[in-house]
Amino acid sequence: MTNESTIAAKLLHVEAVKLSPNQPFTWASGWKSPIYCDNRKVLSFPYDRDFIKSELCSVIFEQFPEADALAGVATAGIAWGAMVADQLKLPFLYVRPKPKDHGMGNQIEGVVTKGQKVLVIEDLISTGKSSLQVCEVLRKQGLDVVGMVSIFNYGFSEASSAFEEAGVKLISLTNYPTLISLAVDQKIVSQEDQELLMQWRENPSTWGQSIS
Repeated sequence: MTNESTIAAKLLHVEAVKLSPNQPFTWASGWKSPIYCDNRKVLSFPYDRDFIKSELCSVIFEQFPEADALAGVATAGIAWGAMVADQLKLPFLYVRPKPKDHGMGNQIEGVVTKGQKVLVIEDLISTGKSSLQVCEVLRKQGLDVVGMVSIFNYGFSEASSAFEEAGVKLISLTNYPTLISLAVDQKIVSQEDQELLMQWRENPSTWGQSIS
């Protein structure tokens, strides 16, 4: 089993991912989706949590050796970023969706050092919009964003284009096709449903409109 498959197996094991091709979920965007992913559930399972933390550390060590600080995306990326920063003995900060409306009005929490090479930690990538907004916030404060690491990636072409345009290198521990293939192997979903699940990723904004 590849590392991507092992991570996908962990997500399925703790039910961080739910698949329902015939009774889709509705995202905040209004999109109908046959999948719902909540990686925060993994935090409640120490051994699975430790494995994913170790994989994040390995990817950073191998792919981003120049990183001298980590930044978590609020809120789901904070716990993962903090654990990995502790393991790698790197400074840690996190980025809010918008500045606080009280106190110091911070959007970035932690010590900001201009020119610091920062790697962003995210739990999952969908369209990439909110994740890349974090990169922009960091860049505006004079930080050098060397890339981003996420646990899961839906693999939308829109996201791939956005990351390429922004000049942000993205590495994900696992992805949608790997997870769906494993779910079929484990008989979580049928082979008949596999085609439906893969169709969703091609046009997620209109998929499922005919499904009641």
